[in-house]
Amino acid sequence: MNIVKGLIPYTINVGGRLMDLSEPQVMGILNATPDSFYAGSRRQTEAEIEARADRIMAEGGAIIDVGAYSTRPGAARVTADEEMARMRMALGAVRRVQPEAVVSVDTFRPEVARMAVEEFGAGIINDVSGGNPDGAFGGEKSAEDSGRKPDGGGASPIFMEVARLGVPYILMSSRPNIISIMQDFAVKVQQLRDFGQKDIILDPGFGFGKTLEENYAVLARLGCLREMGLPVLVGVSRKSMLSRLVGTDADGALNATTVVNTLAVALGGASILRVHDVRECVEMVRIYRQTMAGL
Repeated sequence: MNIVKGLIPYTINVGGRLMDLSEPQVMGILNATPDSFYAGSRRQTEAEIEARADRIMAEGGAIIDVGAYSTRPGAARVTADEEMARMRMALGAVRRVQPEAVVSVDTFRPEVARMAVEEFGAGIINDVSGGNPDGAFGGEKSAEDSGRKPDGGGASPIFMEVARLGVPYILMSSRPNIISIMQDFAVKVQQLRDFGQKDIILDPGFGFGKTLEENYAVLARLGCLREMGLPVLVGVSRKSMLSRLVGTDADGALNATTVVNTLAVALGGASILRVHDVRECVEMVRIYRQTMAGL
């Protein structure tokens, strides 16, 4: 185990294999959607998806994160049938060219998670709704309702399903500050544990339910999440919290993405970095590791 100084040596069980998070792992984004916020991430044909999967792995990515439901502000809602069809096509293409790759599936729907794991061997479920059965992404309503059934009682169906499937689960929070994020996580982690969920990864939800200032305040205090004793995923790649601050758009936000990912590792000990630009992030991790080895 190659432990990077200052980071906690977490591991997660992915399909019976331990994934070492003692240094940050890079998760490459693959969107099988026509309307994700960053046009450069959209892949709709099987050939495009295959090429993207190959590129993520060739550039040093450890995880391929496949999404079939855009969560950008204002995106049209997608039916379960449409998401299922997109996801099945995308996963089939990924598995043709990368049969052994660790695949994460970006969904809030239990039936999509079940299909991805049972039919295609997906190893991780990435739920940006925070367990919300209605699939709300960000904002006060989703923050308050997430993790509960529509009637307000019990835990989310996705919590029960991922525990049954026995795969790591990425739990996101749309709360606006680090204290409320930790309170949100405390409740939901206990719910997941009660169902027997073992591996849980925390995502503080940059860009979801937060103002620009709140996003950076969470970044500054990201290290507080170490108190939860769980690995942390950071997903800031090319988001508006970056482009708005530096006066560009998603196309021009690569440099800002690299800066914030470096801060997320240095200040917060992030274990997984979810990015569009895999090679650049892998290079950042390599430089960070070499620098810390000299301390």
